[in-house]
Amino acid sequence: MAEELLLENHAKIRTHLTKPLLAVAFLASFGSSLLYGYNLAVVNSPAQYIKNFYHESLIESYDWSPDEEVLTVLYSLTVSIFAIGGMIGALLVGKLVTRFGRKGTLVRATVLVFIGGALMGFSRWCRMPAMVIIGRFITGIHSGICLSVVPMYLGEIAPKNLRGFLGLVPSIHICLGVFIAQVLGLSELLGKEDHWPLLLSLVVFPTMMQLMLLPWFPESPRFLLMEKGNVHATIAALKWYRTKGNIQAEVEEMQEEQRSLSSMETISVRNLLTDRCVRWQVITIAVVNIGMQLSGIDAIWFYTNDIFRDAGVAEPYIQYTTVGTGAIEVMSGMLGCFTIERLGRRPLMIGGFLFMGLCCVGITVSVLLQVELSFMRYISVGCVIGIIAGFCIGPAGVPILITAELFKQSHRPAAYTVAGCLNWLSNFTIGFVFPFLEMATGPYCYLIFCAICLGVSVYTIFIIPETKNKTFMEISQMFAAKNNIPKEELTSNGHVKLSVMNGYGTLSQKDEK
Repeated sequence: MAEELLLENHAKIRTHLTKPLLAVAFLASFGSSLLYGYNLAVVNSPAQYIKNFYHESLIESYDWSPDEEVLTVLYSLTVSIFAIGGMIGALLVGKLVTRFGRKGTLVRATVLVFIGGALMGFSRWCRMPAMVIIGRFITGIHSGICLSVVPMYLGEIAPKNLRGFLGLVPSIHICLGVFIAQVLGLSELLGKEDHWPLLLSLVVFPTMMQLMLLPWFPESPRFLLMEKGNVHATIAALKWYRTKGNIQAEVEEMQEEQRSLSSMETISVRNLLTDRCVRWQVITIAVVNIGMQLSGIDAIWFYTNDIFRDAGVAEPYIQYTTVGTGAIEVMSGMLGCFTIERLGRRPLMIGGFLFMGLCCVGITVSVLLQVELSFMRYISVGCVIGIIAGFCIGPAGVPILITAELFKQSHRPAAYTVAGCLNWLSNFTIGFVFPFLEMATGPYCYLIFCAICLGVSVYTIFIIPETKNKTFMEISQMFAAKNNIPKEELTSNGHVKLSVMNGYGTLSQKDEK
């Protein structure tokens, strides 16, 4: 039966964007990546209202009136606990996707959003501040899982010429989530004292839509074939996503990779970190994921209002300026999504980081000269917008995308676990350290971000190859020389022997042609 499905159409393989591919990309991102962006920004607007609630509740429950310092600590915990939950979620990714699959993990993880959203939504009614903090922690676990699983899922269902486009769909939804949180947080909408629990709990509605629709879509074909051994389900899933054309070559490419991995199971994080055959791939995901978070973008997101206030923007207009930056994020993300398959991953990464570094220098100079030249405040605002735009065009999504591309099936779950943990740890670190860094160095702190951006750009230029339109096997072969595989351990056609690669896999003669 599987052979009949495979051979029923001998037409030329068509890897155009189909409606099922586009639908699952938007659906998986809408109920997951959008919530990550929303939760990043949603606590900014009601910050004072949340502090007031904590103050009132502690007086009512314990007859204790906390001072401003205690309230600041509680609010900082409310913000940062989301990143701690994210790190825990990232640690769970490897085991979850191996046991339940990519789509299965996304569907099962939705229960976390309903629990977290309910806790935050009823916290004011129950007069329990702990419900807000625990709710943020639980939604952080969900985001930590989905931030890795969504690009992994989309990267595995996409044909190689569309992996870049589909891989950046989640980053667009992250920007969209930030923008929605900023808009709903306006004082004219839900940015009022009575409405902040509703503002925090709205995350349940996108997740509800995902839960109703996503189960009807097939699982990742690569997971079905390589980890479940179900050829018939693999072909059926491919035909669902491709709709037309002969998928035989794509199945054969997956089967070739499966044969190279026949002696291996999905490896652990420990084995990933000690496997010399993927040494430079691991270093690469560490550099790009840490660089993505330490580029200064998190400082901008967490403290946008304070930065605009320091730049001299009038208080009544700060919230609207912040919303404007959110709109620019969405447009920049869409620009990156529609150009990545034309320009490639490396140009977007290099250009984005270089532009962000230049804008960091601009912020430092404009703040230093603002006292003497009043127009410098506009330069400062423009540089903040430039950092956001540069980030969303490339660095926002490409690091997560290439984490899927640099590793084959057996190594991918562990790679996403490592990348996710580094991503969330860096996120937490910059959010916690930036206020102290700014107090210690003033505007010169942005020069540190500039140095990080330039460092990642240089690394990308000299180390990271272009992965556009490459199969996973071709990409793994491109790193063989960097991983110092001796020439005598290569086959006659220049490929690494499977025994030497510990089953990591190489191209066959047929793939080469």
